[in-house]
Amino acid sequence: MATWVVGDVQGCFSTFQALLDRLEFRPGRDRLWFVGDLVNRGPDSLGMLRWVYRHRESVVGVLGNHDLHLLAQREGVIPARPRDTLAPVLEAPDVEELCDWVAELPFVHLEDGYLLVHAGVPPGWSLPKVVSGGTAARHALMRDRAGFLRALYSLRGDGRAGAGQRSANGFSEAVTAASVFTRIRIVDGAGQPAFDFDGTPENVPPGHRPWFEGASLPDGFTVLFGHWAALGLLVSARAVCLDSGCVWNGSLTALRLEDGEFRIQPAAAGDGQPL
Repeated sequence: MATWVVGDVQGCFSTFQALLDRLEFRPGRDRLWFVGDLVNRGPDSLGMLRWVYRHRESVVGVLGNHDLHLLAQREGVIPARPRDTLAPVLEAPDVEELCDWVAELPFVHLEDGYLLVHAGVPPGWSLPKVVSGGTAARHALMRDRAGFLRALYSLRGDGRAGAGQRSANGFSEAVTAASVFTRIRIVDGAGQPAFDFDGTPENVPPGHRPWFEGASLPDGFTVLFGHWAALGLLVSARAVCLDSGCVWNGSLTALRLEDGEFRIQPAAAGDGQPL
């Protein structure tokens, strides 16, 4: 049995299939963990979603910002954006079944000393706070999908729900947690996320730092995340970034948890978008 953690696929299904052949994945024996962003920007989000849904008993996944983007479009919360490639999913006969499954994914997954999350966790967030936030966000999404997504997409830039949202819908903890778990890259000196940044570590603004440089999780925990293509594959004692920019003509990376071995698959022709 092997457990492989796979970086941001983003609809690059041809690359994923090539990687899968190299992993010698066998459903029922092996497991695949996904760091989120199964869909969007790549050419075959529908094929990717159908594959994962078909093998869902062997899959662990967490929600990424592009997965939420799919749900928000499905609910009519936001319009399509120029680089979106979600129309085939939204027009598919099985869209409801696929989106219902996506909406049931957690925001964080903890197992055997690993924390699986799409983007990261802020400094100062203890493990109980991470669990509480993840639970609140998942329950809110499952309870009132459209209402929760409207609250999430009407955030201020700092990622916190406004006072009106707090009193009107009780989504404050859930919205804050969902925004952090799916969008964080860097934080300021007070540990607050700066969500607009998507550059390289060398271009982090003065007074800011990558979130993982101040994570407050217990010793022995390793965070497995993606979301930061400009960071690329990063391996440290406490965090591993698996977003190697497949959708930007980079590669798709998988990590085997049992022995730390990597498989890196270059993006297939036609899977990536121009930078």
